[in-house]
Amino acid sequence: MQASSSKRRQLVVGTVLAVTSAWAVAQPAASNYPAKAITIIVPFAAGGNTDVKTRLVAKRMGEILGQPIIVDNKPGASGNVGMELAGRAAPDGYTIAMGSFGPLAVNPWIYPKLNFDPKSFVPIILLEKSPLVLVAPVDRPYRSVADVVAAAKAKPGALNIANAGPGGAHHLSAELFEAAAGIDMLGVPFKGGGPASTALMAGQVDLMFEQTGAAMPTIQAKKIKALAVTSAQRLRFMPDVPTFTELGYPAVTVSNWMGYVAPKGTSAEIVNKLQAAFAQAMEHPEVKDRIVLMGNEFGGGSSQDFATFIDSESAKWAKLVKQRNIRME
Repeated sequence: MQASSSKRRQLVVGTVLAVTSAWAVAQPAASNYPAKAITIIVPFAAGGNTDVKTRLVAKRMGEILGQPIIVDNKPGASGNVGMELAGRAAPDGYTIAMGSFGPLAVNPWIYPKLNFDPKSFVPIILLEKSPLVLVAPVDRPYRSVADVVAAAKAKPGALNIANAGPGGAHHLSAELFEAAAGIDMLGVPFKGGGPASTALMAGQVDLMFEQTGAAMPTIQAKKIKALAVTSAQRLRFMPDVPTFTELGYPAVTVSNWMGYVAPKGTSAEIVNKLQAAFAQAMEHPEVKDRIVLMGNEFGGGSSQDFATFIDSESAKWAKLVKQRNIRME
Protein backbone atom coordinates (compact mmCIF):
# COMPACT_ATOMS: atom_id res chain seq x y z
CA MET A 1 0.00 0.00 0.00
CA GLN A 2 2.81 2.38 0.94
CA ALA A 3 4.60 1.74 -2.37
CA SER A 4 1.41 2.31 -4.31
CA SER A 5 0.71 5.52 -2.39
CA SER A 6 4.25 6.72 -3.00
CA LYS A 7 3.92 6.09 -6.72
CA ARG A 8 0.67 8.04 -6.78
CA ARG A 9 2.33 10.97 -5.00
CA GLN A 10 5.20 10.90 -7.49
CA LEU A 11 2.73 10.87 -10.39
CA VAL A 12 0.82 13.85 -8.98
CA VAL A 13 4.00 15.81 -8.29
CA GLY A 14 5.33 15.00 -11.77
CA THR A 15 2.10 16.15 -13.39
CA VAL A 16 2.09 19.41 -11.43
CA LEU A 17 5.70 20.07 -12.34
CA ALA A 18 5.00 19.39 -16.02
CA VAL A 19 2.02 21.75 -16.08
CA THR A 20 3.94 24.40 -14.14
CA SER A 21 6.90 24.12 -16.51
CA ALA A 22 4.66 24.41 -19.55
CA TRP A 23 2.99 27.49 -18.03
CA ALA A 24 6.37 28.99 -17.20
CA VAL A 25 7.56 28.51 -20.78
CA ALA A 26 4.35 30.00 -22.21
CA GLN A 27 4.29 33.04 -19.93
CA PRO A 28 7.59 34.62 -21.07
CA ALA A 29 6.53 34.04 -24.67
CA ALA A 30 3.37 36.08 -24.10
CA SER A 31 4.96 38.72 -21.89
CA ASN A 32 7.85 39.26 -24.34
CA TYR A 33 5.52 39.44 -27.34
CA PRO A 34 6.32 40.41 -30.02
CA ALA A 35 9.82 39.05 -30.36
CA LYS A 36 9.82 38.85 -34.17
CA ALA A 37 7.98 40.06 -37.26
CA ILE A 38 4.17 39.90 -37.39
CA THR A 39 2.36 38.99 -40.61
CA ILE A 40 -1.05 40.42 -41.45
CA ILE A 41 -2.87 38.39 -44.09
CA VAL A 42 -5.01 40.55 -46.37
CA PRO A 43 -7.47 38.26 -48.19
CA PHE A 44 -7.75 40.64 -51.16
CA ALA A 45 -5.47 41.83 -53.94
CA ALA A 46 -2.79 44.48 -53.48
CA GLY A 47 -3.79 48.05 -54.31
CA GLY A 48 -7.39 47.90 -53.09
CA ASN A 49 -8.81 49.81 -50.13
CA THR A 50 -8.31 46.90 -47.70
CA ASP A 51 -4.67 46.52 -48.71
CA VAL A 52 -3.88 50.24 -48.70
CA LYS A 53 -5.38 50.81 -45.25
CA THR A 54 -3.64 47.75 -43.82
CA ARG A 55 -0.25 48.91 -45.07
CA LEU A 56 -0.83 52.38 -43.64
CA VAL A 57 -1.68 50.97 -40.23
CA ALA A 58 1.13 48.39 -40.42
CA LYS A 59 3.71 51.14 -40.81
CA ARG A 60 2.63 52.71 -37.51
CA MET A 61 2.20 49.33 -35.81
CA GLY A 62 5.82 48.46 -36.56
CA GLU A 63 6.98 51.67 -34.88
CA ILE A 64 4.81 51.03 -31.82
CA LEU A 65 5.70 47.35 -31.33
CA GLY A 66 9.32 47.60 -32.42
CA GLN A 67 9.02 44.72 -34.90
CA PRO A 68 8.45 44.57 -38.67
CA ILE A 69 4.82 44.15 -39.78
CA ILE A 70 4.55 42.18 -43.02
CA VAL A 71 1.43 42.50 -45.20
CA ASP A 72 0.76 39.30 -47.14
CA ASN A 73 -1.93 39.45 -49.83
CA LYS A 74 -3.79 36.18 -50.34
CA PRO A 75 -6.77 37.00 -52.60
CA GLY A 76 -9.38 34.60 -53.91
CA ALA A 77 -13.01 33.50 -53.54
CA SER A 78 -14.24 36.81 -52.09
CA GLY A 79 -11.71 36.66 -49.27
CA ASN A 80 -12.22 33.01 -48.37
CA VAL A 81 -8.75 31.85 -49.46
CA GLY A 82 -6.89 34.28 -47.21
CA MET A 83 -9.13 33.70 -44.22
CA GLU A 84 -8.68 29.94 -44.54
CA LEU A 85 -4.91 30.40 -44.38
CA ALA A 86 -5.22 32.73 -41.40
CA GLY A 87 -7.48 30.28 -39.61
CA ARG A 88 -4.85 27.55 -39.93
CA ALA A 89 -2.03 29.73 -38.57
CA ALA A 90 -0.49 29.11 -35.15
CA PRO A 91 -2.36 31.09 -32.46
CA ASP A 92 0.80 32.83 -31.29
CA GLY A 93 0.05 36.38 -32.45
CA TYR A 94 2.58 36.30 -35.28
CA THR A 95 0.00 35.71 -38.02
CA ILE A 96 -3.23 37.68 -37.90
CA ALA A 97 -5.67 38.79 -40.58
CA MET A 98 -7.68 41.68 -41.87
CA GLY A 99 -11.24 40.43 -41.43
CA SER A 100 -14.12 42.15 -43.18
CA PHE A 101 -17.80 42.32 -44.09
CA GLY A 102 -17.72 39.53 -46.69
CA PRO A 103 -15.68 36.68 -45.19
CA LEU A 104 -16.88 37.16 -41.60
CA ALA A 105 -20.57 38.07 -42.00
CA VAL A 106 -21.81 37.30 -45.51
CA ASN A 107 -19.86 34.44 -47.10
CA PRO A 108 -20.96 31.84 -44.50
CA TRP A 109 -24.52 32.30 -45.74
CA ILE A 110 -24.03 32.52 -49.51
CA TYR A 111 -21.31 29.94 -50.15
CA PRO A 112 -22.29 26.26 -50.03
CA LYS A 113 -19.06 25.45 -48.15
CA LEU A 114 -16.29 27.33 -46.37
CA ASN A 115 -12.98 25.83 -45.32
CA PHE A 116 -12.83 28.04 -42.25
CA ASP A 117 -15.19 28.96 -39.43
CA PRO A 118 -15.72 32.75 -39.19
CA LYS A 119 -16.73 32.37 -35.55
CA SER A 120 -13.43 30.71 -34.68
CA PHE A 121 -11.47 33.93 -35.11
CA VAL A 122 -10.72 36.17 -32.13
CA PRO A 123 -11.73 39.78 -32.97
CA ILE A 124 -9.08 42.37 -32.12
CA ILE A 125 -10.38 45.78 -33.23
CA LEU A 126 -12.64 47.39 -35.85
CA LEU A 127 -10.73 49.68 -38.22
CA GLU A 128 -13.50 51.43 -40.14
CA LYS A 129 -17.01 51.33 -41.54
CA SER A 130 -17.43 52.41 -45.16
CA PRO A 131 -20.99 53.45 -46.00
CA LEU A 132 -22.35 53.41 -49.53
CA VAL A 133 -24.33 55.92 -51.56
CA LEU A 134 -27.08 55.26 -54.09
CA VAL A 135 -26.11 57.12 -57.27
CA ALA A 136 -27.55 57.59 -60.76
CA PRO A 137 -26.25 59.08 -64.03
CA VAL A 138 -26.99 62.80 -64.28
CA ASP A 139 -29.23 62.27 -67.31
CA ARG A 140 -31.61 59.94 -65.49
CA PRO A 141 -34.89 61.48 -64.27
CA TYR A 142 -34.48 60.27 -60.68
CA ARG A 143 -33.92 63.15 -58.26
CA SER A 144 -34.75 61.21 -55.11
CA VAL A 145 -35.21 57.74 -53.69
CA ALA A 146 -38.96 58.34 -53.95
CA ASP A 147 -38.56 58.78 -57.71
CA VAL A 148 -36.67 55.48 -57.94
CA VAL A 149 -39.29 53.61 -55.90
CA ALA A 150 -42.12 55.07 -57.98
CA ALA A 151 -40.41 54.12 -61.26
CA ALA A 152 -39.61 50.61 -60.02
CA LYS A 153 -43.17 50.00 -58.89
CA ALA A 154 -44.55 51.32 -62.18
CA LYS A 155 -42.40 48.89 -64.17
CA PRO A 156 -41.13 45.99 -62.01
CA GLY A 157 -37.78 44.66 -63.22
CA ALA A 158 -37.26 47.47 -65.72
CA LEU A 159 -34.73 49.50 -63.71
CA ASN A 160 -31.25 48.00 -63.64
CA ILE A 161 -28.70 48.48 -60.88
CA ALA A 162 -24.98 47.74 -61.21
CA ASN A 163 -22.90 45.93 -58.62
CA ALA A 164 -19.28 44.86 -58.20
CA GLY A 165 -20.11 41.16 -58.20
CA PRO A 166 -22.53 38.88 -56.35
CA GLY A 167 -22.37 38.84 -52.56
CA GLY A 168 -20.51 42.14 -52.18
CA ALA A 169 -21.66 45.26 -50.36
CA HIS A 170 -22.87 46.88 -53.61
CA HIS A 171 -25.04 43.87 -54.45
CA LEU A 172 -26.41 43.27 -50.96
CA SER A 173 -27.24 46.95 -50.43
CA ALA A 174 -29.44 46.79 -53.52
CA GLU A 175 -31.09 43.58 -52.32
CA LEU A 176 -31.73 45.19 -48.92
CA PHE A 177 -33.23 48.29 -50.55
CA GLU A 178 -35.48 46.22 -52.81
CA ALA A 179 -36.72 44.19 -49.84
CA ALA A 180 -37.33 47.30 -47.71
CA ALA A 181 -39.10 49.24 -50.46
CA GLY A 182 -41.02 46.31 -51.91
CA ILE A 183 -39.61 46.81 -55.39
CA ASP A 184 -37.96 44.63 -58.03
CA MET A 185 -34.92 45.79 -60.01
CA LEU A 186 -32.55 43.97 -62.33
CA GLY A 187 -29.10 43.46 -60.79
CA VAL A 188 -26.21 43.75 -63.25
CA PRO A 189 -22.97 42.22 -61.89
CA PHE A 190 -19.55 43.46 -63.01
CA LYS A 191 -16.07 42.18 -62.20
CA GLY A 192 -15.30 44.81 -59.59
CA GLY A 193 -16.38 48.27 -58.51
CA GLY A 194 -14.30 50.02 -61.19
CA PRO A 195 -16.05 48.47 -64.21
CA ALA A 196 -19.46 48.93 -62.55
CA SER A 197 -18.75 52.62 -61.91
CA THR A 198 -17.54 53.09 -65.49
CA ALA A 199 -20.77 51.58 -66.82
CA LEU A 200 -22.78 53.88 -64.56
CA MET A 201 -21.02 57.04 -65.76
CA ALA A 202 -21.46 55.88 -69.35
CA GLY A 203 -25.20 55.62 -68.76
CA GLN A 204 -25.27 51.87 -69.40
CA VAL A 205 -27.08 51.25 -66.11
CA ASP A 206 -29.65 53.24 -64.16
CA LEU A 207 -28.35 53.03 -60.61
CA MET A 208 -25.58 51.78 -58.36
CA PHE A 209 -24.73 51.57 -54.69
CA GLU A 210 -21.13 52.83 -54.61
CA GLN A 211 -18.59 53.28 -51.81
CA THR A 212 -18.78 56.90 -50.69
CA GLY A 213 -15.01 57.43 -50.97
CA ALA A 214 -14.99 56.15 -54.55
CA ALA A 215 -18.12 58.06 -55.53
CA MET A 216 -17.30 61.50 -54.08
CA PRO A 217 -14.99 62.74 -56.88
CA THR A 218 -17.50 61.89 -59.62
CA ILE A 219 -20.38 63.33 -57.58
CA GLN A 220 -18.43 66.56 -57.06
CA ALA A 221 -17.63 66.63 -60.79
CA LYS A 222 -21.39 66.32 -61.43
CA LYS A 223 -20.95 63.17 -63.52
CA ILE A 224 -23.34 61.26 -61.28
CA LYS A 225 -25.87 62.34 -58.65
CA ALA A 226 -26.25 61.10 -55.09
CA LEU A 227 -29.73 60.11 -53.89
CA ALA A 228 -29.16 58.68 -50.39
CA VAL A 229 -26.43 57.26 -48.14
CA THR A 230 -26.48 54.02 -46.14
CA SER A 231 -24.80 55.51 -43.05
CA ALA A 232 -26.67 55.94 -39.77
CA GLN A 233 -26.23 59.74 -39.92
CA ARG A 234 -25.59 62.17 -42.76
CA LEU A 235 -21.99 62.32 -43.88
CA ARG A 236 -19.89 65.41 -43.26
CA PHE A 237 -18.78 65.49 -46.91
CA MET A 238 -22.30 64.98 -48.27
CA PRO A 239 -24.41 67.09 -45.89
CA ASP A 240 -27.21 67.58 -48.41
CA VAL A 241 -27.62 63.85 -49.12
CA PRO A 242 -30.23 62.18 -46.86
CA THR A 243 -29.83 58.81 -45.18
CA PHE A 244 -32.15 55.93 -46.03
CA THR A 245 -33.33 56.04 -42.41
CA GLU A 246 -34.54 59.63 -42.88
CA LEU A 247 -36.43 58.52 -45.96
CA GLY A 248 -38.28 55.75 -44.14
CA TYR A 249 -35.97 52.80 -44.85
CA PRO A 250 -34.00 52.26 -41.61
CA ALA A 251 -33.17 48.69 -42.63
CA VAL A 252 -30.97 50.07 -45.41
CA THR A 253 -28.07 50.88 -43.10
CA VAL A 254 -24.98 49.27 -44.59
CA SER A 255 -21.24 49.56 -44.21
CA ASN A 256 -18.43 47.69 -45.91
CA TRP A 257 -16.41 47.35 -42.71
CA MET A 258 -13.06 45.83 -41.85
CA GLY A 259 -10.99 45.09 -38.77
CA TYR A 260 -8.31 42.79 -37.41
CA VAL A 261 -8.73 39.23 -36.14
CA ALA A 262 -6.47 36.49 -34.77
CA PRO A 263 -6.64 32.68 -35.06
CA LYS A 264 -8.66 30.78 -32.49
CA GLY A 265 -6.64 30.04 -29.36
CA THR A 266 -4.62 33.27 -29.36
CA SER A 267 -4.13 34.27 -25.72
CA ALA A 268 -6.05 37.18 -24.21
CA GLU A 269 -2.75 38.81 -23.25
CA ILE A 270 -1.55 38.87 -26.87
CA VAL A 271 -4.94 40.01 -28.16
CA ASN A 272 -4.94 42.86 -25.63
CA LYS A 273 -1.44 43.91 -26.68
CA LEU A 274 -2.46 43.91 -30.33
CA GLN A 275 -5.68 45.81 -29.61
CA ALA A 276 -3.80 48.52 -27.73
CA ALA A 277 -1.17 48.83 -30.48
CA PHE A 278 -3.78 48.98 -33.25
CA ALA A 279 -5.79 51.58 -31.32
CA GLN A 280 -2.68 53.75 -30.98
CA ALA A 281 -1.72 53.31 -34.64
CA MET A 282 -5.23 54.22 -35.77
CA GLU A 283 -5.12 57.49 -33.84
CA HIS A 284 -2.08 58.65 -35.82
CA PRO A 285 -3.20 61.66 -37.93
CA GLU A 286 -1.98 60.04 -41.18
CA VAL A 287 -4.18 57.00 -40.53
CA LYS A 288 -7.20 58.69 -38.99
CA ASP A 289 -7.36 61.42 -41.62
CA ARG A 290 -7.14 58.83 -44.41
CA ILE A 291 -10.14 57.02 -42.94
CA VAL A 292 -12.30 60.07 -42.24
CA LEU A 293 -11.40 62.08 -45.34
CA MET A 294 -12.70 59.27 -47.55
CA GLY A 295 -16.14 59.58 -45.98
CA ASN A 296 -15.70 56.52 -43.79
CA GLU A 297 -16.59 56.08 -40.13
CA PHE A 298 -13.68 55.59 -37.72
CA GLY A 299 -13.68 52.27 -35.87
CA GLY A 300 -11.92 51.53 -32.60
CA GLY A 301 -13.35 50.02 -29.43
CA SER A 302 -12.52 46.83 -27.60
CA SER A 303 -12.17 43.27 -28.81
CA GLN A 304 -15.58 42.51 -27.33
CA ASP A 305 -17.14 45.51 -29.10
CA PHE A 306 -15.89 44.15 -32.42
CA ALA A 307 -17.12 40.64 -31.58
CA THR A 308 -20.61 41.96 -30.79
CA PHE A 309 -20.64 43.97 -34.02
CA ILE A 310 -19.63 40.95 -36.13
CA ASP A 311 -22.40 38.86 -34.53
CA SER A 312 -25.02 41.50 -35.31
CA GLU A 313 -23.82 41.82 -38.91
CA SER A 314 -23.83 38.06 -39.41
CA ALA A 315 -27.43 37.81 -38.15
CA LYS A 316 -28.52 40.69 -40.38
CA TRP A 317 -27.09 39.26 -43.58
CA ALA A 318 -28.16 35.70 -42.79
CA LYS A 319 -31.75 36.95 -42.65
CA LEU A 320 -31.48 38.82 -45.98
CA VAL A 321 -29.74 35.96 -47.79
CA LYS A 322 -32.47 33.56 -46.71
CA GLN A 323 -35.26 36.01 -47.55
CA ARG A 324 -33.88 36.81 -51.01
CA ASN A 325 -32.52 33.31 -51.71
CA ILE A 326 -29.03 34.60 -52.54
CA ARG A 327 -26.48 31.90 -53.33
CA MET A 328 -23.00 31.53 -54.81
CA GLU A 329 -22.71 28.47 -57.01
